[in-house]
Amino acid sequence: MKFTRQRSQEVGVDLTPLIDVVFLLLIFFMVSTTFTRESHLQVELPEASGEPASASEVKQVDVVISAEGQYILNGKALVNNRRETLERGVGELAEGDKTLPFVITADARTPHEYVVRAMDVAGRLGFSGLSITTEREGESQ
Repeated sequence: MKFTRQRSQEVGVDLTPLIDVVFLLLIFFMVSTTFTRESHLQVELPEASGEPASASEVKQVDVVISAEGQYILNGKALVNNRRETLERGVGELAEGDKTLPFVITADARTPHEYVVRAMDVAGRLGFSGLSITTEREGESQ
């Protein structure tokens, strides 16, 4: 009797699924990682020895906004906080001079809407020198 030998299969590990998992992990980490580029500039500011101008010498449009959204133009409160009222008040105060500095001082709790409204009025009337006053950290009153 003649017995045929069975062919023996090679014993080995299939690396294809392992490579797939490694590539999936690599893609996951590449997509989920955020790269930040931090750049720091050393800036040395110039010094000035001039005296600051007094408030009576400088004419400007000063808009103060309370926490409730009430507008005050150069120390005078407006009757309401509507856009038309603010626009009319600023127009009368500036007397057509669009080069005056437009300064917005808003309470920290003022809703964003009222600050944007004041900025929009300044833009509509053609003011280009717009600034917002802030307070340095640690200098609260």
